[in-house]
Amino acid sequence: QVQLVESGGGLVQAGGSLRLSCAASGRTFSSLDMGWFRQAPGREREFVASLSWNSKTYYPDSVKGRFTISRDNAKNTVYLQMNSLKPEDTAVYYCAAKWVAVPEYDFWGQGTQVTVSS
Repeated sequence: QVQLVESGGGLVQAGGSLRLSCAASGRTFSSLDMGWFRQAPGREREFVASLSWNSKTYYPDSVKGRFTISRDNAKNTVYLQMNSLKPEDTAVYYCAAKWVAVPEYDFWGQGTQVTVSS
């Protein structure tokens, strides 16, 4: 079992930056694929970024060039650096984890609110 705890959300003006953190429990963090998702009110959950155990990253076009996912295996932590934030980035952001070769994310954090004001 993996427990995930996000932090770093808040209120920021458009054009600003935030860095989200997600701390994971357990001693197998380096074997996990990690991801960030978000969900805005009235909308479906949306993929934001992923970082595989072997350092492959993926981003949707909506955040590519503005968001960066990274990890520190020594700290069991994954980060999401968000720059040039837009009001449409406003959402609850969730950290997720899965074991390698498993297609679906099995573990989810409780979410952290990000609000971008115009």
